[in-house]
Amino acid sequence: MILVVNAGSSSIKVALFDAGLARLASGEVTEIGGAGHLKLGKDKSPLSAANHAAALTALLDTLVAAGHPVTSLTAAAHRVVHGGAALTAPALVTPDIIAQITACNSLAPLHNPHNLAGIAAIAQALPALPQFVSFDTAFHATNPAIATTYALPADETAKGIRRYGFHGLSYQGLVHSFGTALPDRLLALHLGNGASLCAIKAGQSVASSMGYSPLDGLVMGTRTGAIDGMAVLRLAEDHGIAATGKILNSESGLRALGGTSNMAELLDTDTDAARFAVDYFCYWAARHAGSAIVAMGGVDAVAFTGGIGENSGQIRDRIMDHLTFLGKLPVHVIAADEEQQIARDALSLMAQV
Repeated sequence: MILVVNAGSSSIKVALFDAGLARLASGEVTEIGGAGHLKLGKDKSPLSAANHAAALTALLDTLVAAGHPVTSLTAAAHRVVHGGAALTAPALVTPDIIAQITACNSLAPLHNPHNLAGIAAIAQALPALPQFVSFDTAFHATNPAIATTYALPADETAKGIRRYGFHGLSYQGLVHSFGTALPDRLLALHLGNGASLCAIKAGQSVASSMGYSPLDGLVMGTRTGAIDGMAVLRLAEDHGIAATGKILNSESGLRALGGTSNMAELLDTDTDAARFAVDYFCYWAARHAGSAIVAMGGVDAVAFTGGIGENSGQIRDRIMDHLTFLGKLPVHVIAADEEQQIARDALSLMAQV
C-alpha cells in the first residue's frame, strides 16, 4: 500500500492506495497547533495536534484501527509544491533530495517547509519506510524558455525568478486519464479555490497561466490573479511587504469582488457584486485561454478539472461562450486526483529499483 501525504501549514492530508491505485482510505488533521479535528472517511472527531509529527501519528493510529496496518505500507509519497528548475521528475527521498527541496524554500515559503515537515514526520514515525516525492511544478518543465523567462536583468533571473507554473500533478493526472485518446492541442483548466490553465501540446505542457508563484494568471478564490507589478509596489508602499502578501493571497479574488471565495455561493446570490465576480472569473479565464491557444498554435479540445471545473456546468458554459469564435470544440470534464498521480509516480519509481 502507498500512503500519500500532503502536508500544509496547519493541516495534513493522507490517502491510502493499493497496488492497483484503488483508493482505500482518506483522512486529514486540521488546525495543527490548535483545536482542530481528525477525519477519516466520514468519521470526524476533535483533535489537538501540537505539530505535524503528532498529527501524522494520530492519522496512522486511526488507519490501523480502521483495518489498515502500517506493516502493509510499502512506501510513502509526498506532494511537494516547488521543485525549482532542477527537480523536474518524481524522486526517491534522499539527503540530497531533501537539501535540494530545502534550497527551493525561498521560492515557495508558504508551502515547501510544510511539505518537508511531512517527510520528517514519516521518517520519525516509520524510519524504514521508503519515501518518494512528486513536484507540482515538474509537469511544466517542458515549457520553452520563451514561455518561462521574465524580461529582467540577468542578475535577477539568476536568482531563479522565472515562470514555473503549478497544478502540475493535476494536469499530469488529466493527461493520463485520456490515454491514447489525448487530443494533440488540449486547453486544460484546473478551476477551484486555486485556478489555472495549461496549454498541453502532444501530452506536454507548453505554457501555464501561473508564474513565479501560484498568484499569477486567473482570478482565484482569494488570490488576485494577474496584477501589474507597479500596483503591487503601491500596495507594499501603503501596507508593507507582509501585509501586501496577505492582501494578494488571502483577501483578494472572488472574496474581494463578491464577498465570498465560494463559487457555489456566488452563483446562488442575487446581487450585483456576486454577478460581477462570476462574470469576472469567466471573462479572465477565457482571456488567458486565448494566450494558451496561441502557445499551442490552435486548440483541438478543452478539459475542465478541479472543484469548480468538475461541478459547475454553468461556469464551464460561460467560459466556453467566450470562446465560441473558435467553433465547436469537444469539452471534457475530468475528475482531479492529484493523490492518485502521486501514488502512480511512487509505484513507477519502485518498479525501477
